Amino acid sequence: MSCKSCATGGCGTQRTASTTASDGSPAVAAVAGCSSGGCSTGGCNKLNSFDWLSDIAMPGKGYDVVEVKFKGGRKEYYRNVHQLDLTTGDYVVVEMQSGFHLGAVSMQGELVRLQVKKRAVKINDDTKVIHRTATAKDLERHEQAVLRDLPALYRSREIVRELKLNMKLSDVEFQSDNTKATFYYSSEERVDFRELIKMLAGEFKARIEMRQISLRQEAGRLGGIGSCGRELCCSTWLTDFKNIATSAARYQNLSLNPAKLSGQCGRLKCCLNYELDTYMDALRDIPTIEKPLETQKGRAWLQKTDIFRRLMWFGYSSESTWHPLPIARVVEILELNKRGIVPESFDVLTPIGEKEPIVLAALNSDLQKLDAKYATRNTKKKKKKPKGGVSPGGNSPKPTTNGVA
Repeated sequence: MSCKSCATGGCGTQRTASTTASDGSPAVAAVAGCSSGGCSTGGCNKLNSFDWLSDIAMPGKGYDVVEVKFKGGRKEYYRNVHQLDLTTGDYVVVEMQSGFHLGAVSMQGELVRLQVKKRAVKINDDTKVIHRTATAKDLERHEQAVLRDLPALYRSREIVRELKLNMKLSDVEFQSDNTKATFYYSSEERVDFRELIKMLAGEFKARIEMRQISLRQEAGRLGGIGSCGRELCCSTWLTDFKNIATSAARYQNLSLNPAKLSGQCGRLKCCLNYELDTYMDALRDIPTIEKPLETQKGRAWLQKTDIFRRLMWFGYSSESTWHPLPIARVVEILELNKRGIVPESFDVLTPIGEKEPIVLAALNSDLQKLDAKYATRNTKKKKKKPKGGVSPGGNSPKPTTNGVA
């Protein structure tokens, strides 16, 4: 069963898993859905999960809880009390608080048990159930409900502007039976939308639910392309949003430029936390410089720290040249300064544990090569020939009179 966002019908491409038939001969079980990798647009792969336990036979009775995915990547868990034979990607009719809704099976089996345990979801008799596999009539009604989402969003934004409410509507989701509409909005302050609900209920003839989401969740529902050139993490795989502070940028020596550090949601980028642990581990052995290094040449102030090359660059106030020092040498100079000893200089260094000195010019060899490349350009200008085709320094022809030289 393919979805409407597939340009090639790739969702119907089936992924096979080897099983064994009753007679002992090898059989093939078809696994449908977008997880087969046939979707060319990627729109139906949003927050998709690969079931790596699908071809592993588990002892005993299988887990009867199924993960169902809805619009915007929202996932919920339902009990398969009727023991329906489901595959990934099948559309099912599930129970809701009022009426029913249509969703796609995104995961089943033992992997759902692990997800339920990880997210601390309580499964009991009150957990909603799956009624049946969706029929052609159910799919037709669901498509009609989906077609109402975009016009309803435009109309509801007009009503919000008329009521002068400080809120931003980002998405609308109609239930498949058209009895309920969920409006997702974001706002930085408390909003009194009692009058809004009355107007929306009269406009769309359905039960209205207002659900507030954060700006990160809003960006995940809308999607987009990040500054890295790839789809937003929050709209493809990221589900848990952790707190991100500006200290994460400071630890990584990033420029504190809000335009570069902010994502499409207007908050700090989630990817600032991806490499933070690596930087924190690398910074453990790097000393904290609270005052300049004392040398006989003068005071050297810390200018830059190369974390992974384990170099710290210092510069004198009397000159513009920066001098790289290994971490061991910086610690050694700090210890000497604490004891009142002032070293002569650090132009040529012999780090602790190494026999050969490190010449500072060798550390800047790559920069010197780059400068030499552009310094050797040919700046000589070609001499322009004078008009008349006479070479410079040559004898000019004598003027002629009546054709006689």
